[in-house]
Amino acid sequence: MDILHTVGRDQIRTDFPEFRVGDTVKVHYKIKEGNKERIQVFQGIVIQKRGSGVSKSFTVRKISNGVGVERIFPHHSPNIDKLEIVRYGQVRRAKLFYLRSAKGKAGRIKERRRFTA
Repeated sequence: MDILHTVGRDQIRTDFPEFRVGDTVKVHYKIKEGNKERIQVFQGIVIQKRGSGVSKSFTVRKISNGVGVERIFPHHSPNIDKLEIVRYGQVRRAKLFYLRSAKGKAGRIKERRRFTA
């Protein structure tokens, strides 16, 4: 098991801001099309974080044209160019799967207070 940790240690990214489940984030993801590369922004609510170490991932959900779209991003992927936090959400659970069936106002998340010290 130590071999896996030592090999994966240099692939771990530390340049992301600290985000939690319930936060609204913008993920700038690199898309390769043929020999061209572009950056696509995926903005949505983080509904789960899972795993640890190199295999850590998070799921982002957004509503696009009335249809819910979810995307799973590996946390330490080199294809993630940048991650921005748009809103800090206040939730009381670790997995927000209830948002899949919530419609309209029921799908809103209260904003978390940010203290400046």
